[in-house]
Amino acid sequence: MPMSERRGFLRRAKDDDGPKASVRELLPYLFPKRGLLAGALVLSVLGAVTSLVQPLLVQQIITAVQDSEPLTWLPWVLVTLVLVDAALGGFQHFLLQILGEHVVLRTRTQLVARLLHLPIAEFDQRRTGDLVSRVGSDTTLLRAVLTQGLVESVGGLLTFVGAIVAMLVIDPALFGLTLLVVVVAFAAVLVVMPMLTRATRQAQEQVGHLTSALERAISAVRTVRASNATDREIAVVGERSEAAFGAGVRVARISALVVPIAGVAVQVAFLVVIGVGGLRVATGELPIASLVGFLMFLSYMIFPLGQMIGAVTAVSTALGALGRIQEIVRLAPEDAGDIAVDETPTGDAVAFEGVSFRYPESVVRSRREVEGTDADEDAPLESPIVLQDVSFTVAPGTRTAIVGPSGAGKSTLFALVERFYDPTAGRIVIAGRDARSVERRALRAGIGYVEQDAPVLAGTIRDNLLLASPDATDERLLDVLGRVNLREVVDRSPEGLDAVVGERGVRLSGGERQRLAIARALLSAPALLLLDESTSSLDGRNEAQLQGAIDEVATGRTLLVIAHRLSTVVGADQIVVLDQGRVAATGTHAELLASSPLYRELAQHQLLVPADAA
Repeated sequence: MPMSERRGFLRRAKDDDGPKASVRELLPYLFPKRGLLAGALVLSVLGAVTSLVQPLLVQQIITAVQDSEPLTWLPWVLVTLVLVDAALGGFQHFLLQILGEHVVLRTRTQLVARLLHLPIAEFDQRRTGDLVSRVGSDTTLLRAVLTQGLVESVGGLLTFVGAIVAMLVIDPALFGLTLLVVVVAFAAVLVVMPMLTRATRQAQEQVGHLTSALERAISAVRTVRASNATDREIAVVGERSEAAFGAGVRVARISALVVPIAGVAVQVAFLVVIGVGGLRVATGELPIASLVGFLMFLSYMIFPLGQMIGAVTAVSTALGALGRIQEIVRLAPEDAGDIAVDETPTGDAVAFEGVSFRYPESVVRSRREVEGTDADEDAPLESPIVLQDVSFTVAPGTRTAIVGPSGAGKSTLFALVERFYDPTAGRIVIAGRDARSVERRALRAGIGYVEQDAPVLAGTIRDNLLLASPDATDERLLDVLGRVNLREVVDRSPEGLDAVVGERGVRLSGGERQRLAIARALLSAPALLLLDESTSSLDGRNEAQLQGAIDEVATGRTLLVIAHRLSTVVGADQIVVLDQGRVAATGTHAELLASSPLYRELAQHQLLVPADAA
């Protein structure tokens, strides 16, 4: 395990029990289908009744045989009850399996819905693989609560109580000895349960770390191969696998204690009944039929006791997984506290008014863990200011370019406009309103955003284009592809718009991925268009054609463009120069060449002006 990851793991291990869940929080997950649950409970109760009647019939049959009386209908009733009991058990098992699947489906749906509504800051501090693990393996463990005896234990409890009453009636002294053995065993199991809950939660966390390591290696497999780092990545995933294995072994070790405890309890109880009961039969204090009935009732008491122990084990296991699920469910969604509006903003002017920003403490802590800089837990967690007192205005229908050295805070400006984060100080005004007073969904409906790395979703070209415009026709899709010089990608594939682009758009070139992302933004015809390094992967010919397409759709719209290549923004109505999170200068290309040393230096490096120009 790399030292940086080891430090993060050790710090997390210091947290006592991690996320916790209570039985009360578990109950709502068990009632997604009340009809199925009620049916399973009814079948469980009927099964308990048919089971309790069988020892009574056996007693009557033995007594009738001893007294040389005719058996008449007794054997047939007993056989019928056995068959009915088996049928009820099979149907109940089917209902419980279906109910368990509904529990998993409902939990996954709720968890995915919450995940995709979380603030961007949560994704910046959490690993994708761990989140995927919570949706996959953690939710599956909730099924065990139903399929491993919790609902069955309701009928088992009725059988357990009925068996106790019958045994108490048959022989109170013999029942007292049996009960003493059972109580001691059950108390021992209850002592083990908290240990099992903690071990299960730790095991699920290790599975999450394993999934994260594997997802990292697979998502960057080309970079890993090109760097000859395959064996090192295999070693990292292997260490995570070993950690998950060790945690699983701890779960197995603790849960294995339950089996011998239950086994010893059963053996001792039967030995006590056979020994003491046989002695009482020999002395004539207890009829043989009563001893046989007592033994049968004992078995009916032991079996539901095992069900209840299994239910306790399943609940303890599920609570460990539910703690990780609830950790996400309890997080406030991104739009918590937003003020809903009835209409989409119609204006397109943007104004930054004294905006400052620093990343939240949780994001800083997570980054320190990844970078291995969290050795000193007392070190201050306050992040440096990314933007400081940024002010500028974008007039409606104009093009404003944001330029500056790497790390100046350019992309952070766009993140604030999209409200992935809100400013630490100051405010952003869009269409005459503070962006924080506008519901994020309504705000983003009027904004088109092309990110710096131009992400492409796995699926088809059509899937990617329809992401922001689900009702667009094929004619519109083909038109926008033609405008960004991407029509040839559709034409060269027999699938056309349904051509698969591969995971992260791997079947497309870098320039094609960028043009597809731009086409997706243009398709929604936004009032405000944000382009972050939108032409960085394009050659001169495609860049010129794409600039023409952008110029065409820019009419009547506001454009905010981030660019390292100043040649693409020399015609902008306004250029804002950022340096170390501050606005260093604003103006046109010509004005900045004359007034801004930093802009002039950037232009000289890109050969836009002679190196010796004043």
